[in-house]
Amino acid sequence: MKLNKNVIVFTGGGTAGHIFPGIAVADELKSLNNNFDIYWIGCSKGMDKSIVEKSMEVKDSKESTIKKFYGIPSGKLRRYFSIKNFFDLFNIFFGFVKSFFLLLRLKPVALFSKGGFVSVPPCLAAKILGIPVYIHECDFTLGLANRINVKSAKTIFVSYEETKNKLSEVNQSKTIVTGNPVRPIFNSANKENGLSTLGIKNQVEGENKLILLVLGGSLGAKQINNLIYENIEWLCERFIVIHQTGLVNNSDDNEKSLTEKYKDSYKPFPFIHKDIQDVISCADVVVSRAGANSIWETAVLNKPMVLIPLCGSGTRGDQVDNANYFASKDCAKVLVGENANSETLKESLTYMIENENRNKMKNAIKKLVEGEVPAKKIAKIINENIEK
Repeated sequence: MKLNKNVIVFTGGGTAGHIFPGIAVADELKSLNNNFDIYWIGCSKGMDKSIVEKSMEVKDSKESTIKKFYGIPSGKLRRYFSIKNFFDLFNIFFGFVKSFFLLLRLKPVALFSKGGFVSVPPCLAAKILGIPVYIHECDFTLGLANRINVKSAKTIFVSYEETKNKLSEVNQSKTIVTGNPVRPIFNSANKENGLSTLGIKNQVEGENKLILLVLGGSLGAKQINNLIYENIEWLCERFIVIHQTGLVNNSDDNEKSLTEKYKDSYKPFPFIHKDIQDVISCADVVVSRAGANSIWETAVLNKPMVLIPLCGSGTRGDQVDNANYFASKDCAKVLVGENANSETLKESLTYMIENENRNKMKNAIKKLVEGEVPAKKIAKIINENIEK
């Protein structure tokens, strides 16, 4: 099959973390060659379509990076017994069939996968059709989908050298360490815009309270929320607390009473989507889960972190690995499991109140993220291979 050197297909989804980094790479590819027509294959249900199509909304006369979104049936790859696994085999099969005929019609010169269960059928279809497959793993260890996709991959991109070292010799030979692609908006974050969004005026470091930003993801994190509520008085005495409570794990009545009691020192938000880069930019310290994309986005903005990774039977432990890596580089304090309690939270934040300690962490973070922008590096490699 003759491939169209101006067509590239991206795939990935299930969560925003499997989509935003892919869009960052797509943007860089488009900037390298404006003749590229870039398409996205994602899940026909869920958030994939809305996130990708939101990125296609552009101002002025600028052309959208993603030309069209194609939805396919998709089954979830579960690590536990469930009757849904049986029925999802049919979804995976039909997803493969639709991917096969889509790729056969589009004839892309490359398929780039950002992972997630929806990416498995397109990667397999691309391999069968002789289309070069590029995959990226943002976490410290390969997710289940990418452990399958490596068999189809021409090139594997990873965020950490340690991730590469854990792969087989055959896979190491086709693996490149790039760091984690971050959305371009984080490269133009504006602190003043963030302060305006939060309604904070006349904030001068060294003269006012530090700004503590608490993030638990779009749905919130009950563990983190409870820690904040348990220590709210102590926190508000020392910080202006910006608390993303989540669209699910929050209580309007609780937020209202705390806002009235602590006034300008406590500002809760269900979810900060618009201008999140500006909000992180104006924070002095960030308390967060340890999903790969959130911590890399925070690191790009050079913010010291207290990481409370998701752990336990419902996760493969990727957030713990991510958090421990950042802690090993002196870029974050980590509170895991039973160690995530009021005492350790206060300890970590007391350490970060000192300017000298925060500056040490900032220097370590700067060293970690310095070098070529990951999305650009990945895009250059793919483009060079296409030109060859």
